[in-house]
Amino acid sequence: MAKKTGAAEPDTEEKAEPGKRILIVDDDPEIVESLRFALEAKKYQVLIARDGNQGLVLAEREDPDLLILDMMMPKRSGFLVLEKLRRTRPMPLRVIMITANEGSRHKAYAEMLGVDDYIRKPFAMDRLVESVDRLLR
Repeated sequence: MAKKTGAAEPDTEEKAEPGKRILIVDDDPEIVESLRFALEAKKYQVLIARDGNQGLVLAEREDPDLLILDMMMPKRSGFLVLEKLRRTRPMPLRVIMITANEGSRHKAYAEMLGVDDYIRKPFAMDRLVESVDRLLR
């Protein structure tokens, strides 16, 4: 329990901390750059991986606060990345999965793997940024 000193700070303020680290794992350069621009404007630190293998290495090495993960990528799919992270990390990583896939079976599997949000492409950038802000509060 924190010790109260001097001026009281409101406990209800739940803003995301600037500098939180977000790893984007996606092979589409336009999506990556759009996400980077929107998230850096909100003062998040952004890391980029262009395929599933690179994403897995960066997630393990950099320990980001949040992972934005594309489902379909070269070398290793988002599902395979997430399965491995769920097996090897002691603390689950917050994950937003983005996909162009319309199948409900894929969404159900993503939810079983514990994704925090599942967003279908194309998506409104505001929708994704709101999800990031909510998960990083």
